Amino acid sequence: MHEDDIQADPAGPVLVAGGYGTVGAELARLAAPHWPLLLTGRTPERGRALAEATGAEARRWDLADPEPFRARVRAVVGAVNDPDDRILRAALRGGVPYVDVTRWTARLQRAAAVAALAPPRAPVLLSSAWMGGVTALVAAALADGLGGASAVEIAVRYDLNDRAGADSVEFMDRLGLDYEVTEGGRRRMVLPLSDARRVTVGGHRTKVARIDTPEQFTLPLTLGVDTATTRIGFSSDTSTSALLALKRTGFFRWGRGDRFTGLRRSLLYAPGDGGEARCRVDVRGRTGGRRSAVVSDPAGQAHLTAVGAYAGLRRVLGEDGAPPPAGLVFPEQTPAPRDVLPALERAGVEVDVA
Repeated sequence: MHEDDIQADPAGPVLVAGGYGTVGAELARLAAPHWPLLLTGRTPERGRALAEATGAEARRWDLADPEPFRARVRAVVGAVNDPDDRILRAALRGGVPYVDVTRWTARLQRAAAVAALAPPRAPVLLSSAWMGGVTALVAAALADGLGGASAVEIAVRYDLNDRAGADSVEFMDRLGLDYEVTEGGRRRMVLPLSDARRVTVGGHRTKVARIDTPEQFTLPLTLGVDTATTRIGFSSDTSTSALLALKRTGFFRWGRGDRFTGLRRSLLYAPGDGGEARCRVDVRGRTGGRRSAVVSDPAGQAHLTAVGAYAGLRRVLGEDGAPPPAGLVFPEQTPAPRDVLPALERAGVEVDVA
């Protein structure tokens, strides 16, 4: 495969890889008033209407096709799975600011290593904490109000009626793999879907259980927390209970291979016409005190993820009131944590702080 050639051009468009997918389309609508856009994917015809509505250009870039892709752009946002780091490596070679919102923990760790070895000549923001980094941003804002944090616990209520892209349930592929967390300042391995409990998220009593997400890896490194935990539950308690029962049969271990990928994902992938994205972030202060925030987006999880991507794009372009970061960063390393919650609310996201 010949190398892709993406070059930095401060006057060029923002390239959104996966730009007319479920999350990419939401990001395109948020970003279009501010920057020219280049939307890419496997079948540009699917993006023509969106491109016309946003004044963007739609081009083909199939990450499974060895044909090299070339463009001159001011920034790149990865809104599609990049399993071979093709988009990342092209941005690194071209010295182009880069934001990614699609990686699970192991892929984020690999991407961090790829970026560190380059090393990057432009900002690289790996913003794959839940919902495009929104949970990590909220954790940083709450921690700032407490003068530092010792623990962060996140509970996600996943609305099964929400619109969702096929990649949105990729986490099903990792439910058979133990993963590492930090608890009480020590690293240990835990089982996915373990330690179930009930948490009230936006007025809804929700059964939640452990899930592997990137913020559990990054928050101890960036905010210095001793404990970082994320759990997920579904808008249907029946679905959550069924998933936990399936886990007890050992299905997610013996059914891990490619042969069962379709079955695993079909257990939850039945997107509806729309729902509300909700999550709760609880932070315990290092010197005492607690704060919590319930984040709700009536426009759904794709929009909330796009809000996180949009915040990341402003960050790497130095348009959030601070200079662009140097090198590799994570979303919670925001220079102005006190501005996080007002910015989310301006984007139509409801934040209830207690």
